[in-house]
Amino acid sequence: MSNDNSRDEWRDLYAPRKDDEGDPQRRRPSPTLERMKQQREQEERLAQRMALIKHKILVLSGKGGVGKTTVAANLGRALAARHFSVGLLDADIHGPNLPLLLGVEGQHAEASEMGIRPVVAGTNLIVMSVSLLTDDPSQPVVWRGPLKAALLRQFLSDVDWGPLDFLIVDNPPGTGDEPLTAAQSIPDPDGVLIVSLPQAVSLLDCRKAINFAHALGLPVLGLVENMSGFVCPHCGRSVDLFGSGGAERMARQLGVPFLARIPMAVGVQAMTDRGQSLVGEDAPAEVHQAFDTLVDNFLQQIGTSGG
Repeated sequence: MSNDNSRDEWRDLYAPRKDDEGDPQRRRPSPTLERMKQQREQEERLAQRMALIKHKILVLSGKGGVGKTTVAANLGRALAARHFSVGLLDADIHGPNLPLLLGVEGQHAEASEMGIRPVVAGTNLIVMSVSLLTDDPSQPVVWRGPLKAALLRQFLSDVDWGPLDFLIVDNPPGTGDEPLTAAQSIPDPDGVLIVSLPQAVSLLDCRKAINFAHALGLPVLGLVENMSGFVCPHCGRSVDLFGSGGAERMARQLGVPFLARIPMAVGVQAMTDRGQSLVGEDAPAEVHQAFDTLVDNFLQQIGTSGG
């Protein structure tokens, strides 16, 4: 950098304000310096918050419509049922659906001296989402990337997560601003869990999500094949509407763990719309058994077995 450029930068940082004109010896920090100070303070808060959380997990999908948020919500519920303390962060700014799936849509996060209080979604389970900050969840959030990134960092730094065993970050589909911000803002994330359908078009984008994780140096904790067959309510046989086994074959080819196949079943859609759990006894047996398998294999990858 040239000396002229350096002097220009310094003048920008310590430019005299209008109210300093009567005293040329007096200088006040410019807005640029104030922003730098605020950013540094936010980074310190973020590091302090994240230091209280044992495991940080990013849930990704290469394509929308694969049931990623359903998997994230019920993974959180299943871990909470095993006495782990769990926080769920909805990083989907434009389509924040976690509160609906957890049965807390319409509730609001409140401010406190310790920061923004997340909403309690059940025993051992809390959630934070942009939809918990708005009065009308049907109103769109029309923001570009920088504003979305700033909000996600604020969720990490200013929400009072407290001590947790797990923070699960449910990202929007793809490999854009939100998953990139989460991956680069969270100190020492454990890795990513990727959700896909069995069909080829979903697997192609799933492969992109895996390569995204590799490019950022994030471990791939495993793949989940969602909507893997439909369980007939009459005969109990499974019908492969979207194929079956594609994610497992790809996981084997790429050398990443395969965690579970989660089938479709009658009643799942109605339960999720009502914010009911898919890991309890009221859920179809094949579905909650699949989530049990998912949690067992997930905890094995994490290296822990009990809350």
